[in-house]
Amino acid sequence: MTMTSTQKSAESAAKGAAGERQRAMGLLAKASRAELQAAWDAIGDKPVIQPVRGPETGLVMVRGRIGGGGAPFNLGEATVTRASIRLEDGTVGHGQSLGTDGAKARLAAAFDALFQQPARKAEVERLLDAIASRIADEDAEKARQTAATRVDFFTMVRGED
Repeated sequence: MTMTSTQKSAESAAKGAAGERQRAMGLLAKASRAELQAAWDAIGDKPVIQPVRGPETGLVMVRGRIGGGGAPFNLGEATVTRASIRLEDGTVGHGQSLGTDGAKARLAAAFDALFQQPARKAEVERLLDAIASRIADEDAEKARQTAATRVDFFTMVRGED
């Protein structure tokens, strides 16, 4: 069965939307509770939120690779909290975060649900941009600190051996 150009463009749009939401959920998971709470407090007409699941805290296995490309191995377990909520219109949002902060996971779920609503998406995008900017600043500072301690080793050739 072959796909028509309309079906292909619809599938491409769905993949693009899924990628946007994946990016949003990743940034919401990396946000601090203070960032999420401040953004929530700034919303004028807050939606009614109904809990669907959680917050629930559990463990996930963290896997690693030696050298970034070697065989995977189990590094250890990490504590993760997740929550799911439903807005009045039926939109369901999911949130997760490292640690045991259930309120943070619930706020992340609320912003995930708002991100799915076209009327609220720009509002959530501003929050996501602020989170991404903070993360980039922290990464740049960490890189700067690491570069200050870098040592280059070299070997000088002596004579003609």
